[in-house]
Amino acid sequence: MAIDKSGTKQIADNRKARQDYFVLEQIECGIELVGTEVKSIRNGGANLKDSWCSIDDGEMWVKGMHISPYEKGNIFNRDPMRVRRLLLHKREIMRLLGKVKQEGLTLIPLALYFKGSRVKLALGLCKGKKLHDKRDDLAKKAAQRDIERALKDRAR
Repeated sequence: MAIDKSGTKQIADNRKARQDYFVLEQIECGIELVGTEVKSIRNGGANLKDSWCSIDDGEMWVKGMHISPYEKGNIFNRDPMRVRRLLLHKREIMRLLGKVKQEGLTLIPLALYFKGSRVKLALGLCKGKKLHDKRDDLAKKAAQRDIERALKDRAR
């Protein structure tokens, strides 16, 4: 877990989302958890891969997020893949719903982190990448890596 200057500890990062989507906007929201889930998250038992968010009946839910059962939680453990509610203001939810419905965007969890003692989720308003976009990104990253290597070798 990395701690940055603002007092946040990174728990999980959804690198696959940044590879498959253009992130247009990032929103911080709370997440409704039970005690054993928080303990499991503190042990690093969270995974955001293949997770997404949906808006049902005016509430936002995260689906497909895996939080491993806490090993000492016995009967208090919940289903690791259960649907969890996200905590946002109603106005924010309605604004996001409008963008998702009209512009064909999607809501993807990007990162899970502690902010103080609270668990927060970085939610991205994303647009899907086409195959050629992914190839362009890979080519740009490879070119950047080659430039950095050349500069590093020249400095020696």
